[in-house]
Amino acid sequence: MSSPTEGHHRPYKRRLIGRVSSDKMQKTVVVEVVRFKRDNVYKKYVRVRKRYKAHDENNEFKIGDRVEIEEHRALSKQKRWKVVRLIERPVLAGQELGAAP
Repeated sequence: MSSPTEGHHRPYKRRLIGRVSSDKMQKTVVVEVVRFKRDNVYKKYVRVRKRYKAHDENNEFKIGDRVEIEEHRALSKQKRWKVVRLIERPVLAGQELGAAP
């Protein structure tokens, strides 16, 4: 049995990888996480999307960026995640190798 002085803590915080779908809010990005779930009836894998609001302190992440988000304490009514790191930034047309400005 745990003693009364021991606090309850989670062994780890969940981390998810997704793509930023909106950056219109201040210090907040909407991250869309796509996963594949097996359909119970048809036994096929279907694509399931879920959108999370995540904290972005410096407004550094833009639409299309692939990011990793981590569970966090509640920062607002719907925001319970924070962006941990940038995984990949999309290559835009005109910014490819050796393209002239």
